[in-house]
Amino acid sequence: MEQRLSFVALWLRSRAPVHLASRHVHKLSSLRKATSLPPKKMQSLLYPFSGLEAYLDRSVDRMQFQLFHPSMEDMMEAEKLFCSSPSHRIDYYVSAERMDHAPVLKQSEVCFIGRSNVGKSSLIKALFSLTPEVEVRVSKTPGHTKKMNFFKVGKAFTLVDMPGYGHRAPKDFVDMVEPYLYTRKNLVRTFLLVDGSVGLQKADHIALEMCEETRCPYVMVVTKIDKCGQGALLTNLLNLQDVINTQTSSCFPQPFLISSVNYWGIHLLRCFITHVTGSIRLRENASKS
Repeated sequence: MEQRLSFVALWLRSRAPVHLASRHVHKLSSLRKATSLPPKKMQSLLYPFSGLEAYLDRSVDRMQFQLFHPSMEDMMEAEKLFCSSPSHRIDYYVSAERMDHAPVLKQSEVCFIGRSNVGKSSLIKALFSLTPEVEVRVSKTPGHTKKMNFFKVGKAFTLVDMPGYGHRAPKDFVDMVEPYLYTRKNLVRTFLLVDGSVGLQKADHIALEMCEETRCPYVMVVTKIDKCGQGALLTNLLNLQDVINTQTSSCFPQPFLISSVNYWGIHLLRCFITHVTGSIRLRENASKS
């Protein structure tokens, strides 16, 4: 794997650079810049689970954590869609407090939901980091997002930042979110975020049940994996995997590990989003998404 990463890194450096906005872009938000990392660090950046494998008991099934394992070429193709250009505009579109205020759109849509202070807005900001002019408000105060915020990624897909649940959630959270999940015809995937440093909470179980009731495909995203030790993270991750295996029927088996600070898993998640929205066709993939 390391030899292949080194070979592809050289290939990426030889390609014409992708146009980036003139404002500051984090060095690890671009695959081309990430290729300067040593192979092991680059592998952990692209596939965060690889850094935990050595600490897992041999009895643990690793395949469930690696179902979606695209090549770097695929991730490079996905990255292009997160770069704004005159013919592919990425921008905040509109906000809505209720479904009857939501825009009628035909293109594929993904939404992000999670407990207040789970790092949802920080994650979306990291996904859009190659287009820093896109305004994603990040606050240290839990419950900052009060409306459904729609972001259009050219003509490819729409990304929706949903209000957080739990502490300081909007009073009409259920009335806002449930109708969206049940009736949004162009919704292709819901991303349910869980704080990796604390694991599944009571409010997360309620959100999970809501996703199950809608019978729409969803994915678990484990955030803040840089905020805790590997032992605590592994414990929370295995508990989450047990819930996915025993209590869900519409959840993708593989949780995605994310650090919005260190950009671990951001490239992989970008690729998964573009894949499920039908925006790219993967060259190599072992996923039943």
